[in-house]
Amino acid sequence: MSEILFLAHRVPFPPNRGDKIRSAHLLKKLATLGRVHVGSFVETEEDRAGVGQVEALAASHCVVNRGKPLALAGVQAMLTGKPVSLTAFESPRLARWVRDTLVKHPISTIVVFSGQMGQYIPDDFAGQVVVDLCDVDSAKFDSYAEAGERMWLNAREGRLLAREEERLARRADHVILISENEAELFRSRLRSPSMANVEVMGNGIDAGFFDPGKVEPHPEIAKRPGPHFVFTGQMDYPPNERAALWAIGSFLSALRADHPEAELHIVGRAPTAALRRQGDREGVTIWGEVPDIRPFIAAADCVIVPLTIARGVQNKVLEAMAMARPVLLTPEAATGIDARDGEHWLLCDAEPEAMRERLEGLFSDAEKPSTLGRDARQFVLDNHDWDAMLAPLDEWVFPGEKGKSSAAG
Repeated sequence: MSEILFLAHRVPFPPNRGDKIRSAHLLKKLATLGRVHVGSFVETEEDRAGVGQVEALAASHCVVNRGKPLALAGVQAMLTGKPVSLTAFESPRLARWVRDTLVKHPISTIVVFSGQMGQYIPDDFAGQVVVDLCDVDSAKFDSYAEAGERMWLNAREGRLLAREEERLARRADHVILISENEAELFRSRLRSPSMANVEVMGNGIDAGFFDPGKVEPHPEIAKRPGPHFVFTGQMDYPPNERAALWAIGSFLSALRADHPEAELHIVGRAPTAALRRQGDREGVTIWGEVPDIRPFIAAADCVIVPLTIARGVQNKVLEAMAMARPVLLTPEAATGIDARDGEHWLLCDAEPEAMRERLEGLFSDAEKPSTLGRDARQFVLDNHDWDAMLAPLDEWVFPGEKGKSSAAG
């Protein structure tokens, strides 16, 4: 009976950030298709608490503590000519476990989540290989370098990751990207695009969880006059940090000229020191990590997503839409979601005055916010159901066969 080896750069549980949401749903889907063996890393106590959920789904597993300091990974990368992203996830223990698992079990398919884990695919493995890159990491580092951030290091990382992406494109039977835009970008960066079988598998949303009818607005926010604007995400991630600082320094300042009681709420784990310092500014609250993001979204008069560097589909956008909130976002943040401007969201470049004008048009019509939010939620229900997003895996994982749902037990 065919079995699956699933390799992920981070334990998928709890699914409380973009990559973990996707990998958690991917693992759950694979467990309906056959017996799954899971190799992964943990970094935090929160990750370790999620190992039990992996055990419940997996026939066997190996979870390795990723404790290598970034500085050491950087030195090793320089000495070996590899990307830092790969050396940071090197583990002899995990490599041994992969080899042993392939010997002991009838693994017919290896599914890799995130490019860092492609290094564990043995060269002599003759079965099916499916690699979910999500987005084009090499292009992200190129963007950092072009923006003047640690230019030499980021340019090096982008160049070396591009080589690894080319290798994986040749090695895999299917390379998955999160949107057609990312797939086209990936193909355009390959020296031999015809050698790669590039597929698109979008992100879904758990609309039953992100349901405005099940959540009350955050009480502390609800009692303040507002209007209230919310930006969510992992706040030590550079594109999120940059967007949050811009929203505080530019967007809110322009908005408060017309709405002096307007407030901006930055919600998400690990806010940087630069962001925490902004918490003393009038109208700004840096909430940090919260147990449940939904009350903050529910309390928002508008969710803003002013990203200028973005890869793939933004879960924060789908979550806000599912919660029936108006969303003001940049074209970069809209990538991979085929919603319509003015009907499902408000699309605008990251220019304070332009965003202010879009919001004035929203708030001048008493019915517009609720109509926009209602249509946004319906769009998510119609287009981003997880079952529909993951359905192609049936054929990609076991080509020519149907998944054996009974095998998961």
